[in-house]
Amino acid sequence: MTKNIGNVDRALRIIIGLVFLWYALLAPATGYNWVGWLGVIPLLTALVGNCPLYSILGVNSCGVTKA
Repeated sequence: MTKNIGNVDRALRIIIGLVFLWYALLAPATGYNWVGWLGVIPLLTALVGNCPLYSILGVNSCGVTKA
């Protein structure tokens, strides 16, 4: 897998993922806390450095071009 997520994109994904997980685990119960578990997706893509949707759409926020 080639890296297609840049540092700023990665930082934003980590922040968004943590906020969602906070909502799932620590926010007062609303009945929609399960939505917070979607925060795992941006966290995983940030850790791996590759976003499958970016690959499909041809987006690259990494700044590294293919040779």
